[in-house]
Amino acid sequence: MTQRVAFAAVAIPAALAIVWQGGLPLAALVAVVAWLGTAELLAFARRQGLSPFGPLALVTAAALPLLAWRTAIDDAAAARFAAAWPYAVAMWVLVALLATLARLKPSARPLGSTAMTVLAPLYAGALPAFLLVMRHAHHGSRSAAGTALVFFPLATVWVVDSVAMTVGKRVGGPKFSPVVSPNKTWSGTIGGFVGGLALAPLYHFLVMRPLAVDVSPWHLLAIAAVLGVLGQLGDLTESLFKREVGLKDSSHLIPGHGGVLDRFDSLYFAIPLAATLYQIFGVI
Repeated sequence: MTQRVAFAAVAIPAALAIVWQGGLPLAALVAVVAWLGTAELLAFARRQGLSPFGPLALVTAAALPLLAWRTAIDDAAAARFAAAWPYAVAMWVLVALLATLARLKPSARPLGSTAMTVLAPLYAGALPAFLLVMRHAHHGSRSAAGTALVFFPLATVWVVDSVAMTVGKRVGGPKFSPVVSPNKTWSGTIGGFVGGLALAPLYHFLVMRPLAVDVSPWHLLAIAAVLGVLGQLGDLTESLFKREVGLKDSSHLIPGHGGVLDRFDSLYFAIPLAATLYQIFGVI
């Protein structure tokens, strides 16, 4: 716990500063996180006897946040990407398949290896890249309003996780998913959901309204409700992966937190979901 608190005391102010600054520093940070998360997933695959093509997966994962940032700030780049992306994706898949053909024999599980080459950068690179879309859809560098949009789903996930853990430990009761995550209870899951809902009006009153962010409190409540359910399922998804490979933590990179996948498990679901709902509600 001491390590967790010490890490948070440094990481949260640094994250606020980088998200406020936006631009290339933020894109580069998300790219590094994407690279590290992809590396952990590839390590999962290798523990299962698979041989994913690491160079392609890692470079793709790091490139996706940079691409998301560029298309968010440059309309001409966005137009070129809109026209070219189906062909680029097709060529990328062909490279993955040719790399498998060149490297692996039938006994080396080529099907599963190729699947992990494709899945790892999409999970750990494409999903968090939506953070750049939220931040830069309507706001340039050094924007408090853009920072507020990004931190609402982040804060919601943190509150949901914290309340769920506290209520689950104190109330206990039936297990929510005993096979995947034996410590999670229905009481904690419901408590976390309620905690996320409670945050929405407070965040609107204390953050969004003072910064004149054009978003309804009802929209924030709807987003919190979705994240309160599906964010917790994102946590379970990563736990499912770890169960398969027999690991408690995805790595030991972050003191007191485990690995990148452990820290961002719920956020892999929450970030693209929040961006999508912001888009539907006309916020971005």
